Amino acid sequence: MAKLYFKYGAMGSSKSAQALITKFNYEELGMSVWLIKPSVDTRDGADIIRSRIGLECKAEIITPDDNIKEKYLTAGKHDVIIADEAQFFAPEQIDQLRDIVDEEDLPVLCFGLRTDFLTHFFPGAQRLMELADSITEIKTVCACGRKATVNARIDENGRVITQGDQVLLGGNDSYAAMCHKCWMEKIKAQEEQ
Repeated sequence: MAKLYFKYGAMGSSKSAQALITKFNYEELGMSVWLIKPSVDTRDGADIIRSRIGLECKAEIITPDDNIKEKYLTAGKHDVIIADEAQFFAPEQIDQLRDIVDEEDLPVLCFGLRTDFLTHFFPGAQRLMELADSITEIKTVCACGRKATVNARIDENGRVITQGDQVLLGGNDSYAAMCHKCWMEKIKAQEEQ
C-alpha cells in the first residue's frame, strides 16, 4: 500500500543526497522514478538536484502554477515519485501529491525543510506534516554537538539574521544548522552588542 512520506531535516542534514540515493536504489531494482523539484530552487540550475557531497541528477521542474497530478498523468508510467525541496511546493500541490498516492497507489517521497530561518513552517512543509503517512526527521548536529533544528540565516560575518523574506536560496554561505539554544544565545549576544 502506497504512502506519502515526508523526510525533513535542518540545512546540511543530507536531504538531497538521501533523495538521490533513494532514486538510485529504486532504479537499481528496475523501477521508474519521477524526480521533481520546485522551480524556485535554482541554486544548482533550474532542473538539477545537487547534494553537498557531489551527487546530482536532472529533475522535472514544477512551477507554482503547475498541477502536479495532471503533470504526473502526462509524464508516463512511473513506480515512485521523489520530490526534493518539497517545502517550496504550494499546499494545493501537496494535496495533489496526496491524491496521487491514494488514487494511483504510488509512493511519493518528499524531502525538504520543515521550518524557515525564523522557525516558522513553510506552507508546503506544514501541509506535509498534516497529510503524510510517514514523517521522518533526518538529523544533523549543531557546532555545540546538540541536535540541530534551526536553519539559522547568517550574513557574511556569521551574524544571525532575524528579518527578511521567508525564501532566500543559499547554502553554507547563507545558513548554518543550529540547536535552538545556540540560535537564541547568538541572537541575544548580538542584541547586547
